[in-house]
Amino acid sequence: MTPAARRGLRLGRLVGGPAGVKRTPFVLLVVVLLGSGLISLLLLNSALNQGSFELSRLQRKTTELTDEQQALQQEVDQLAAPDALERRARELGMVPGGNPAFLSPDGTVRGSPSPAGADPVAYRAPAPAVPAPPPAPVPALMPAPTAVPTTPTTGR
Repeated sequence: MTPAARRGLRLGRLVGGPAGVKRTPFVLLVVVLLGSGLISLLLLNSALNQGSFELSRLQRKTTELTDEQQALQQEVDQLAAPDALERRARELGMVPGGNPAFLSPDGTVRGSPSPAGADPVAYRAPAPAVPAPPPAPVPALMPAPTAVPTTPTTGR
């Protein structure tokens, strides 16, 4: 057999004949696998794009809420400033407190209290510790104090 005839025989086997019929299911399998791979990549890509749009929407909303939170925090800071608190307290009729007195753990009183609204007094050194008198014994059969009805008074 000549080399040309051999080439023709090989070409005949590749193109058609009984060997070509055996390859058809394999070729169809490869085409189906490639097609399903492309479709799955398309679905994956669209899912990622949808997730990207959702992420950008949530980032935009987070930025808006952060700006709102910062504006509210500034408003709280302005209202919590000492001068603003003092002004609002005076508008409500409150007066500055006087000098406080402190109780020590042993029951002694330190400082000399003054009533609210009194002019602030310059700082004084705390008074020397004076022991508190012992509590008076309470009789066991003492009647309970009765409540005295009072009428509320308004400042208007």
